[in-house]
Amino acid sequence: MSQGRVLAVCLVHGLLPTRDTVGVSAIDKRAVAGPVKVHPLGLTGDLQADRKNHGGPTKAVYAYAQEDADHWSGELGRAIEPGLFGENLRLEGIEASNAVIGERWSINGVEFEVTMPRTPCGNFARHLGEPGWIRRFTAANRPGAYLRVVKGGSVQAGDAVAVTSRPAHGVTIAQVFGGLDAAAGVRLLEAGAQEVTLAPQVRRAAVQALAGA
Repeated sequence: MSQGRVLAVCLVHGLLPTRDTVGVSAIDKRAVAGPVKVHPLGLTGDLQADRKNHGGPTKAVYAYAQEDADHWSGELGRAIEPGLFGENLRLEGIEASNAVIGERWSINGVEFEVTMPRTPCGNFARHLGEPGWIRRFTAANRPGAYLRVVKGGSVQAGDAVAVTSRPAHGVTIAQVFGGLDAAAGVRLLEAGAQEVTLAPQVRRAAVQALAGA
C-alpha cells in the first residue's frame, strides 16, 4: 500500500463575498502550524459556508495531492500554495485523484475514507481568477478527494499517511469525476451493497452510468 505525508493542514482564513444566495464562501484556506483536531464533520477551526453543497459527513475533509498542484503550477505559471484550492490536507506521495472509492487512509491514528471527487463551482473559479477555470479543471481530471472521518484524533504537517485498505472494485475518484462507464457503475453498486458505503452523489453517478448503457 502507498505511503505519503501531510505537507500542510489548512483551515479557513476568512470568508469571501460571493454572488450566490449564501453570500459568502469559506474557500480561502491557509496552512496552519501545529496539530489540528479531526471530528466527524471536519477539522476544528474550519467551516463550510454553503452547507448544501459542501461539508457533511461524506465531505468532511478535502485532500489534494502536491503532485496535482505541481501540474497546475506548471499550467498556470504560479505557485499553488497549500489551501489555494480550498483543500484541508495537502498531501505528498498519495494520489488523491486516483484513490479508489472507499479506500482508507491512516494519519497519526486518524482514519479517513475516500468518498467522492470535488466538483468545481463558480466560487472556486472566481477565487482562482483563471479564464475558463471550471472547464480547465474538469478537463484535467485532477479533482482531489473528499474524505469521511472514520476515527477522529489530530493531524499536522509532517505526519505520515498510509493507505491501509483498498476495495477490490478499483473504481477511482478520477473515474467518477470523468464519467463512469456501465462496467464501473456495476462494480461500484455491487461494492456498495457489500463493503463500501457510497456517497449519494457516487451512487447516483453509478445508476446513471447503467441507465445510459
